[in-house]
Amino acid sequence: MNEVTKQKGKAGGLQNLFRALSSRNYRLFFTGQGVSVIGTWMQIIAMSWLVYRLTGSAFLLGIVGFASQLPIFILAPFTGVLIDRYNRQKILIITQTLAMLQAFIMAALVLTSTVTVWAIVVVSVFLGLINSFDMPARQAFVLDVVERREDLGNAIALNSSLFNGARLIGPSIGGVIIAAVGEGICFTINGATFLALIFCLLAMRLKPPKIEIKESRIWNELKEGFSYAFGSAPIRYLILLTAVVSLVGVPYTVLMPIFAADILHGDANTLGFLMAASGVGALVGTLYLAAKKSVWGLGRIVGIAAGIFGAGLILFSLSRFLALSLVWMALTGFGMIVQIAASNTILQTIADDDKRGRIMSIFTMSFIGIAPFGSLLAGGAATGIGSPNTLMIGGAICIVAAIFFFIKFRSLRDTLRSAYAQKSIFYNHPH
Repeated sequence: MNEVTKQKGKAGGLQNLFRALSSRNYRLFFTGQGVSVIGTWMQIIAMSWLVYRLTGSAFLLGIVGFASQLPIFILAPFTGVLIDRYNRQKILIITQTLAMLQAFIMAALVLTSTVTVWAIVVVSVFLGLINSFDMPARQAFVLDVVERREDLGNAIALNSSLFNGARLIGPSIGGVIIAAVGEGICFTINGATFLALIFCLLAMRLKPPKIEIKESRIWNELKEGFSYAFGSAPIRYLILLTAVVSLVGVPYTVLMPIFAADILHGDANTLGFLMAASGVGALVGTLYLAAKKSVWGLGRIVGIAAGIFGAGLILFSLSRFLALSLVWMALTGFGMIVQIAASNTILQTIADDDKRGRIMSIFTMSFIGIAPFGSLLAGGAATGIGSPNTLMIGGAICIVAAIFFFIKFRSLRDTLRSAYAQKSIFYNHPH
């Protein structure tokens, strides 16, 4: 009898871990992304290795990162208004088609040996324009394809686990392909993988979205979104912490080719291993979040995770051995994704439905849009004081920001409890 009970408990735990997949449309979304993001990670590692191979410059690595993410910082608040006005499913079909086009353009440039750094910058700007629509739309779309609102946290965590599982697989495959036949094939494969997500988006059966026709100007709705975001203390502190971490911590990825080649004396495979190790940590973090039955306590987890991320950066900056570097990269990946995914879950849980697109666009701006300035800062600082010192300082700032957030957020328990109750998402929590 005890053995039967144990088996039921195990089945229930596994069912809880993947409960959002009970929604047909979310299963399609999850499957399509599962194929697409592997190609995306292959392109990320191919792009960074290509730039460093062509230039050997940390600063130009920063420039390319800046070019791909600056449009998100500028446009994301405006695209959030449009995402609240129009059909998100159609928006995503358009963005995935355009992203497929940019991947094939990069493949053609590399395979014909006509690629230059400035051509990469132009294509990166194009991708940034696409992502300024795609990223907030994709995040806001999750609630559209999940049948039960209480499964939202699980769906967001599963999305993150998917992204980071691909982060484990994609760079490893990409590193092998780059070493064997060059970067062009990585871009080609990435272009082909977008077809999977486009097909799954077309196969979804969604109720026509209830979109209120608004006569107000986009500028007025933009101001309304910012007033709503920064007038709410929980939303404000989550966005500010994300912005700080994105500015001084997340750009560590821009410096990875330097650590792989110059500090750890490796090659493209070494870069793939480092990125994959970060993906392992991130995957563990997202599975941890997916297993949580309650959104209660996520604010505390956000602060702790940001501190772990900062500590991981400091430890990685001090390492000169590949084995240790892989361990610290895993710790870094864990801290970063838990902080971002938990913040995402809280924001989507407490945001009003008619402002969710704008809130997610501001969140995207604070996470992805701030990163180009961090890329420039990291590239310039690494040129002046070295990559290890740059990461060490960034990690220390992340820890200070995490402590500040933790102190401020503890006073908002009642505010969050009220917000969860209004959304009919109120779980058991410690009294």
